[in-house]
Amino acid sequence: MAAELRIAELEKALDEARETACADPLTGALNRRGFDKASQRELARARRSGARFALAHIDLDDFKRLNDTLGHHAGDKALVHLVGLLQQSMRPADVLCRFGGEEFVLMLPDTVLEDAAAAVSRFLSEFSAQAIPGTDCVMTFSAGVVLPGLDESIDDAIVRADAATYAAKRAGKNCVVTC
Repeated sequence: MAAELRIAELEKALDEARETACADPLTGALNRRGFDKASQRELARARRSGARFALAHIDLDDFKRLNDTLGHHAGDKALVHLVGLLQQSMRPADVLCRFGGEEFVLMLPDTVLEDAAAAVSRFLSEFSAQAIPGTDCVMTFSAGVVLPGLDESIDDAIVRADAATYAAKRAGKNCVVTC
């Protein structure tokens, strides 16, 4: 009986360690490791069923200026605020990853390009309508949205989404560009 209890405790600790290893400690969004697992499952599902999914690359606008002006604590609050808003607005099947720094990737299963762009535009409107908690600062983001090809790698699709994000930055920021 004691051995079974100990095994159950160890299994629970292992599950918690696995979850922690796949999550960004600041925001709670998936990290790249967690996203790689989720995106490979979604890509395999899409290839089997023919269902399409969209990827959005999101980059906070003028994040460095926020950190330089108000400090890294305010930057952290902005990241947490964005993730909280996205998680409230996302569907349960959607997957959010903190890709690095102030960059995020959002995977939207069973979603065509136009609907994905509309959803990300709605997220942008919601985010830019609220001040970062504890500040009077309002932020925006730029995003690129793509529909990965069934024969395309996730990495290649993210490169295309990143390029669309840069196009959004060049277009004046605070917008969503599809590719």
